[in-house]
Amino acid sequence: MSSPAVARSSPGRNREMAPKSRSRGQFWDVGGGSGNRLERAAAESERWELLLRRGELLALGGHLKGALEAYAVALRRGAPVRPECLGTLVDCLALNYRLRHGLGWSATPAAGADTGAGGLLSCLSCQDFLSEPVTVPCGHSYCRRCLRRELRARCRLCRDRLPPAAAAATDAEGTTPRPPPLAAAIAASGFRTSVVLNHLAEKWFPGQRERARAAGRLGELLHQGRYREALAASCEALRAEPSDLTLKIYRAESYAGLQEFKAAIEDLNAVLFQLPNWPEVYFRKGKVLHDAGFLGDALQLFLQCLALDEDFAPAKLEVEKILFDLLSPENLKEGLKDSWNSLPCIKNKPFGFPSVMEESHSASELSPEQNEEKSEVTSEPVKGSLNRAQSAQVINSTEMPAKEDYLKRVSSEPLLSVQEKGALLKRKLSLLDQDVIVNEDGRNKLKKQGETPNEVCTLSLTYGDIPEELIDVSDFECSLCMRLFFEPVTTPCGHSFCKNCLERCLDHTPYCPLCKESLKEYLADRRYCVTQLLEELIVKYLPDELSERKKIYDEETAELSHLTKNVPIFVCTMAYPTVPCPLHVFEPRYRLMIRRSIQTGTKQFGMCVSDTQNSFADYGCMLQIRNVHFLPDGRSVVDTVGGKRFRVLKRGMKDGYCTADIEYLEDVKVEKEGEIENLKQLHDLVYSQACSWFQNLRDRFRSQILQHFGSMPGREENLQATPNGPAWCWWLLAVLPVDPRYQLSVLSMKSLKERLTKIQHILTYFSRDQSK
Repeated sequence: MSSPAVARSSPGRNREMAPKSRSRGQFWDVGGGSGNRLERAAAESERWELLLRRGELLALGGHLKGALEAYAVALRRGAPVRPECLGTLVDCLALNYRLRHGLGWSATPAAGADTGAGGLLSCLSCQDFLSEPVTVPCGHSYCRRCLRRELRARCRLCRDRLPPAAAAATDAEGTTPRPPPLAAAIAASGFRTSVVLNHLAEKWFPGQRERARAAGRLGELLHQGRYREALAASCEALRAEPSDLTLKIYRAESYAGLQEFKAAIEDLNAVLFQLPNWPEVYFRKGKVLHDAGFLGDALQLFLQCLALDEDFAPAKLEVEKILFDLLSPENLKEGLKDSWNSLPCIKNKPFGFPSVMEESHSASELSPEQNEEKSEVTSEPVKGSLNRAQSAQVINSTEMPAKEDYLKRVSSEPLLSVQEKGALLKRKLSLLDQDVIVNEDGRNKLKKQGETPNEVCTLSLTYGDIPEELIDVSDFECSLCMRLFFEPVTTPCGHSFCKNCLERCLDHTPYCPLCKESLKEYLADRRYCVTQLLEELIVKYLPDELSERKKIYDEETAELSHLTKNVPIFVCTMAYPTVPCPLHVFEPRYRLMIRRSIQTGTKQFGMCVSDTQNSFADYGCMLQIRNVHFLPDGRSVVDTVGGKRFRVLKRGMKDGYCTADIEYLEDVKVEKEGEIENLKQLHDLVYSQACSWFQNLRDRFRSQILQHFGSMPGREENLQATPNGPAWCWWLLAVLPVDPRYQLSVLSMKSLKERLTKIQHILTYFSRDQSK
């Protein structure tokens, strides 16, 4: 009888136990249907999204360990994270690295300083000769090599984002982000060289230009994967120019492509010995070690590169990929156990994931048998005759210096040590107290400390000032005004013009004045940043000519900024003091007029209605520019407000638009007490009549007036406080539908009493129509 009882109770127990089992494992799978699966997927998606957000916030706050845990848990739960999503985590790791080693942010050279060995004609990124100079949207110039290989994400001087060399990578959602318009234009144009700067480089330094061309050919061979040919060419070039460090970098890349990693490291160490603060060399060395299989060593080199230059894009990308691989579920335990705990920024602070990994032990917790087994595994030979146990000994040769001497004497990364029989290898630093000489076969060898090298490796670009006979003012002339460049700007197609000259051309057509290439994107961006290098060359080598050119410019500006002589006149509609007057500017002549008003600082111009006999009326109103909104095609919407009234004394013309000599109008003040009292009574009467007329308007008309002109100004106590009288009179005159000739007659009046009387007559007429 017990059996049936057990049989009957079993379904009940199963029903009671079912929710518990689901709560432990798949508590969202209630019914097993598609709807429940969607709910479960949505809930799981929400959880890893929260984890990713938590990791990002922790990274922003500098909590590296917590950020790593959050990202690791998110990836373990299947979050669709891409390497690009780890940018914030990389920034946190790089900052941790800087703080660990007492490093400051990457030094930014001052504008106008001789930043490289080549002086002004040196690339801001690689400090080498400015070969095939490209001027980026911010106005600074880089060699084509640095832009094409995307060695930097932002400008070194102004930190403006640099244009991409190729199609943009997809973002976290899998879509291709649209680059800024001007960046897209430059990328599409294939990084056009600056015609003026390229001509100057070839004229002043033909030898350096030829060497740069040779280096460019080496770069093309490497890009095509022809490493044998690149190696032979670089060795031959180095025999002729043994001090050219750029050639050594190319030869190191050739060795790396042929998997001769030891030789590549030797070349890169030689470069670092001479220039220990060159970020690119740390990146190249990290790539070599990464290809050789030394992930931890490579990671530290990439971090060292970012410590010297936080905008070095390829290094950040490599760190993102390494982090992504380490945090991936299949590599989480081993990767973090072997790599993270040995990072200098986490050194002496064993890193673990108690909530993620149940068996995350540090290396020191392994048993002796495990240590021996591990050392056997890590000492297996790898590509290029390097192995993991020998890597530090092969690449380095002296003891690690003190932390305070780290950057002063650094010529390689702070290498990650590997384990051999349970003990960590001592950290070594290559080429610290050693020098480099070049053998006859083109390879480097080390000399002992204290020896003097036969030659010192330097950048190939070592030159002084430009010979005076090579400096020709015609090389710095604008092709539009035929005068010395003033505020030179360089278009995406590579041509340079004075800023004002180019803007005047773009007023008429959005094409380059020389090559007729479309500049629509350039016009829409409207940055027109001055080409800094070109301006610095003019300041340095043509100071007298520049002073004369600036004097002419200042005289022209002073003439344009005069507010009574040759005042620009916009012939369009009637304008009134204190009343807003929005304008749509599309004609080239008025584009120029508005721009000049802004550039001179006056931000004012006159407004008059047209006249059949004299082209524009004898009376008008000055307009003050409050804001300008430029449209992509060059048109603009200008927000203005009325200012002083004026009378035209003399008419003129300048560059297509009308000008005038003017005198300003002011109301004649009433002095007698009786007249003042009568004026106040008339004012109050007309004001009340105006309010009544406005309130009796239809709702549609009233809302349109309010939308266009704003509310009616209030009554003023002091009627003669301003030269133009009460503001509400002009507001009312602007909204009343009367003939422009009648409005013009009121605008020209210098008596407030006469103006109030005129307005009273108009209101009486319109009030009579309302009553009908």
